[in-house]
Amino acid sequence: MAKIFIVSDGTGRTATQALNAAITQFPNHKLETVIRNEVRRHEQIENAVKEAAEAGAFIVHTLVSNDLRDFMITTGRYHNVETIDLMGPLLARLSEKLMHSPAEKPGLFSEINKEYFKRIDAMQFAFQHDDGLRPEELDKAEIVLLGVSRTFKTPLSIYFAFKGWMVANVPIILNHQPPEEIFTVPSERVFCLTAYAHNLSTLRHVRLENLGLNAADYASLNHVERELSWAKFIFSKQPKWPVITVTNKPIEEIANEIMAIKNVNLENTEETN
Repeated sequence: MAKIFIVSDGTGRTATQALNAAITQFPNHKLETVIRNEVRRHEQIENAVKEAAEAGAFIVHTLVSNDLRDFMITTGRYHNVETIDLMGPLLARLSEKLMHSPAEKPGLFSEINKEYFKRIDAMQFAFQHDDGLRPEELDKAEIVLLGVSRTFKTPLSIYFAFKGWMVANVPIILNHQPPEEIFTVPSERVFCLTAYAHNLSTLRHVRLENLGLNAADYASLNHVERELSWAKFIFSKQPKWPVITVTNKPIEEIANEIMAIKNVNLENTEETN
């Protein structure tokens, strides 16, 4: 099995993605990759080259510094290790076309895209903690939404996740206790969602019709009223939990109401969260 060392002055994500794209063109070959990231000194480059030499591997690197790239070439030749420069030629051509020298600042791409990757992580967290999944990890959530079915828990979770917040939501089901972990989450992170019974009953009937299902108890006004009463009882166990009525409110308005309680400007959360 061939071995490739990825050497980067940042996270190594760029080189890894480029290499993975190239590897797909060689389906019958197995490759092992070793990542050495945050490489910003000559000593680190020399260590990586020596490791590659001992493993009989070659190096693919993304180093933005001319000095480090030159040292990589020299050290690679000295230890008879082939090095492939993914960043240098592109920077050189861009510098020529743009008539401007590159900043040569390591990790700048990751810094610029920090919020993007943060949103990706938040979206993944929201999906993994939707509808009561992984209750043992509720302490990792920055916002926990608690409410009966059709109180917009999932849409709110996705909306907040897009803003970079780690959100989990937990359903309230009639005569079922929510996971004990919910009561150990700091109260300022938990938000209870409720609705007017008649409107909620109508929403549930519409949902059942769209799905072609018949679950009369789920949508009946009597059942909804009982479930909302049960939710109110659960909410009362922690008086510090704010209760928000979601009836006739768009997702953005509910989200802003939650952020107002948290004393956070939602429009600025991507910069400050």
